[in-house]
Amino acid sequence: MSFFLNIIVLLPIAAAIAILFGAPARLTSIAVASFNLLISLAAFATYDQVHGGFQFTSSIPIVADWNLNYSLGIDGLSLMMVLLTSIVTWAAIWLTPKIQKLEPQFYTCLLFISAGALGAFTSLDLFFFYAFHELALIPTFLLIGIWGTGDRQAIAWKITIYLALGSIILLIGLIGLYNIAPIGERTFSIPGLLDLAKSGKLDLTHANSIYLFLLIGFGILISLFPFHTWAPQAYASSPTPLAMLHAGVLKKFGLYGLLRVAIPLLPHAAQHWANLLLLLLIGNIIYVGLATIGQKRLDLMLGYSSVMHMGYIFLGIAAMNSMSLSGAALLMFAHGLSIAALFALAGHVRQQTGTMVFSELGGLAQVTPFLGLSFGIAAFAAIGLPGFGNFASEIMVLFGAFKTESIGHCFHDSFKIAVIMALWGVVISAVYMLRAYRAVFMGDIEKRWSNLQDMAPHLRWAVILLLATLTIAGFCPQLFLNFITPGVQAFLALR
Repeated sequence: MSFFLNIIVLLPIAAAIAILFGAPARLTSIAVASFNLLISLAAFATYDQVHGGFQFTSSIPIVADWNLNYSLGIDGLSLMMVLLTSIVTWAAIWLTPKIQKLEPQFYTCLLFISAGALGAFTSLDLFFFYAFHELALIPTFLLIGIWGTGDRQAIAWKITIYLALGSIILLIGLIGLYNIAPIGERTFSIPGLLDLAKSGKLDLTHANSIYLFLLIGFGILISLFPFHTWAPQAYASSPTPLAMLHAGVLKKFGLYGLLRVAIPLLPHAAQHWANLLLLLLIGNIIYVGLATIGQKRLDLMLGYSSVMHMGYIFLGIAAMNSMSLSGAALLMFAHGLSIAALFALAGHVRQQTGTMVFSELGGLAQVTPFLGLSFGIAAFAAIGLPGFGNFASEIMVLFGAFKTESIGHCFHDSFKIAVIMALWGVVISAVYMLRAYRAVFMGDIEKRWSNLQDMAPHLRWAVILLLATLTIAGFCPQLFLNFITPGVQAFLALR
């Protein structure tokens, strides 16, 4: 199966080009998304957990003098991201409503985003790791600017400026990683750089500066406080499939990058900046959480909620132990599913009512019982109730961080203080999510909403897939941790 990664990465690109030349847009997109989902499940079933490491690898030389190769492969961590991408892509395309203008171009953008995410998560080369992510950003701008809502063009430019700035800073950091290898052994290969790190050949003189560039670059892409303001507005203005893909999948690129390249190659630099990261992630959890409570629209509330929960993943990354990092990786997977489900259901509310304002809604569960039940389940998952993947992963993050001794330049007991603050964040998230559910689905219903239609039976399967996977991750987290933890322990050994 060494060729299958090339298929799932390049097939969406080929399908997008075929659509532009006249292939049926929706049918082609659903077929490709379904095929990629089946292949991802096959990889999940056939990955050799005993041997671990990168599997299903393939490599094509591009520039021999630079050791630049088009190399793909997956380990347990990237396998989880590939599975997440395939599930959310299928659900997003399946739930896409009738597009009134430029339908082929709309589906083309969705496929390019999916291809970019899959390419970034499977790339074993820094150049293509970066390039595939950039491939996904261009259609993001187009989808908001052309098919978005509200002040879509201004918001499209805002997200472009923010993400372009983050990408430039990240590029500087990645160039720094390339240059810390000895002359004559410099390579873009991620496994090659890891081997050099194991042998102690990397020049770590400027490691702290390089890691800071990586942290800020990835942080802007993730919406790390205070670089978060682009995200809520972007998600609120996005078409539903884009909000699902970006919040559920593409935002995880930065987190994946920290776990894949920054921490394994520069572990001591990560410890050096741990105190700074703790301060910023508390901003995500507390400041953004309080801002979420103040939102008056469902779409903005979900956007701020997504930003807030990035703080918990950052906490797991900052603690840098096996439990916290495994929990952070599992939370990336679980959060991607839950936020995709919430944006999907919110999109149906918008489609039916034409509004996202809490004061104009209410009582919708009386006429849309499946929508109300599904949103309630997804909301419970998002706030971390037992039985869902979010709970299992957040518990691991909190326990792992609490037992961490202060590292680097952290203040004494700084991790314990951060965990206590994060626990207050759990209360905050319960407040805003349950208030939103009450405002939209409970209480008296206005007469104008009495004839609303519930989600069509054929559309429900996408929501069921997202929620069912979340439930499996909640009741059987070890099923996924068996893939994640060995890889985490491997790069912790480099410390």
